[in-house]
Amino acid sequence: MNRTIKLLMFSDVFVSTGFGLIEPILAIFIKENLIGGTIFAAGMASTIFFLTKCIIQLPFSKYVDKHDHKIRYLLIGSLLIALVPFLYAFAKHINTIYLAQFVYGIGAGLAYPAWLGLWSTNLDKHNESFEWSMYSTFVGVGIAATAAIGAGLAQFIGYHATFFIVGFMSLIGCAIIFFLDKKQEKLKKTPIHHYHKKRKLVKNHR
Repeated sequence: MNRTIKLLMFSDVFVSTGFGLIEPILAIFIKENLIGGTIFAAGMASTIFFLTKCIIQLPFSKYVDKHDHKIRYLLIGSLLIALVPFLYAFAKHINTIYLAQFVYGIGAGLAYPAWLGLWSTNLDKHNESFEWSMYSTFVGVGIAATAAIGAGLAQFIGYHATFFIVGFMSLIGCAIIFFLDKKQEKLKKTPIHHYHKKRKLVKNHR
């Protein structure tokens, strides 16, 4: 498993595990703590997220496939996702949750196509199934563990503290991506990179 795959996997594990803390409690938080909060409102919040994500990710995936800035868009999308738990923490009205879900959808719509593109192009040949399974296992175990933990945290330390924990976990995931970005920039500046780039240009002009 190469370094890029490891960084992408651990970044997503932090974000997915973090949100696994709040997914079981978000509907209860909306219903019991917000002005205008109802079970129907909680359903609408999920709808806003998924619709926004679906509308953005298909056209954006076509765009990002033709450009060399996947890491940049992954970082931007992940930062938007990391902002969401903090919006939850300061929410007093259901409209703030709707805004948070809209931001979440934009972030996911940018981050997921970029992440999938980077992951797909960096998979080790003949180890594709193992690396996908490793990713699925890490994320699945993380979400399974945090589902119960999140409910316990909300009960004993409160919703707002739980949201802040998730926000900081997501920021750690973003920091891992930033490290990958720096690593990629360093690779681009190495002499061997310029040598291969020059060979490719010469080959394309023959």
